[in-house]
Parts: sequence; C-alpha cells; structure tokens
Amino acid sequence: MVLAAGKGTRMRPLTNRRPKPLVQVAGRSLIDRALDRVQETGLQKVIVNLHYRGEMLRRHLDKRTDLNFHYSDERKLLLETGGGVKKALNKLTGKAGRPNPFVVLNSDALWLDGFGKAGAADNALSRLADAWDGRRMDALLLLQPLAKALGHSGAGDYRLQRDGRLARVPGGPAPYVFTGIQILHPRLFEQSPRGAFSLVRLYDRAEKTGRLFGLKHSGVWMDVGTPEGVTMAEEELKTLGRP
Repeated sequence: MVLAAGKGTRMRPLTNRRPKPLVQVAGRSLIDRALDRVQETGLQKVIVNLHYRGEMLRRHLDKRTDLNFHYSDERKLLLETGGGVKKALNKLTGKAGRPNPFVVLNSDALWLDGFGKAGAADNALSRLADAWDGRRMDALLLLQPLAKALGHSGAGDYRLQRDGRLARVPGGPAPYVFTGIQILHPRLFEQSPRGAFSLVRLYDRAEKTGRLFGLKHSGVWMDVGTPEGVTMAEEELKTLGRP
C-alpha cells in the first residue's frame, strides 16, 4: 500500500495545483520513483489511498501498465496513516481470504538502494521481505541513521536494539529515523481505534509487546517534505550521478 492521501501543505506552492505524490524530483514524480522500486521486487498489486486532488493522481497512475492499482478513497474524510491502512485492509487480504503481511510506504519516500557484496543494487523492499519473521514481528520498519538522513531536521525516532527490536524516543534524540517504508501484519490492527489515527499508536503498542522491529537501510534516504527538500534531493542525485 502506498500512502498518498496527504494534503501537501508543507510542499506549497508546489502542491497548489497537484497532489504531493506528483511533485517531480529531477523530472520524475515522487510516487513513480517509489513505484519503480516496488515493481523491481515483482510485487504487482498496489493499493493507493486518495484525498487531495485524488482524481488527478488516479489518472496519472492508471497510465502505468506494469502494476495493478486499487484505490481507497479518502476524499470525504482523511483518516491519517493508521486509519487509512485500516480502511484498506479488505483490499490487502491474501489468497483464500487469509490476511498476509504487506508493504506500506509513503508516496513521498525517496531513497536509493545500497549495493550488496556482488556490487548489485540491494533493493530495500526485498531486504525488508527477507528480514520479515511473522512469528516474532507485527511491524518491521526501515530505518536510516540520523547522521545520514539527508534534509531531515528532526531529532530521530528510534533506538535499534541488538536483537532488532525498536524503542521509540519521543522528542529525541535518537540515532535512527523512520523512513516511511515498512512491512506490517494485519493483526497489528486488531482492537485499533475507529476513524483517523496515526500508525505510531500501533507501533507503540507493538513495542510494548516486543513485536516492533527495525532494519537499517543500506543506501541513501532523503527527506523531501518541502520545496527546499526537493531542491536538496535534485542536487544530491546530480552529485551521485543518479537519475
């Protein structure tokens, strides 16, 4: 699932006439950059939630033929991250009606994969899938070291324990930033609130039961939540020689 229902307030004036996921960085939209990484993993079914200028975003995505899109409409009521995923759970049901773990990512997450031992690109989503252990985990978050979180002005979100479990540090400082890329299991949403709520509430609950885990990203991650962040990202891509 791709979270694309934000209002894009911090990205103005770039979002005056388009939704934030369609803001371009170096000639390609944020959401297409994220979806390119999804397509590389072989995943096909993608649920996208819609709010601000949702029809424009839908028309744009429907032009892609490499992924199978389904939409969750939040144009009448914005449900935040947790409520948005909860509303779409019925679309995320696995084969034979069994709920499977699923990937969730922010539509404005901009990252570059690291490289493995053989020099090949080390797809972050594939690394998350390989690290997933449903016996121990309800949520697995991809983290970036705060010192390497380009354009990020916050104080960090989590401490990463030796066994991979996470401890949130409200207000920071903390050594790791959550990238907005994750794998979740539907059971995380059992007894969750109705209406709008943040996924952080569910992370905190999973942390208390020892079922919140993290994985360190091996590449580059950029915070592109503002026009200044877009400019920074374009400069970084140019410096790295990456499209």
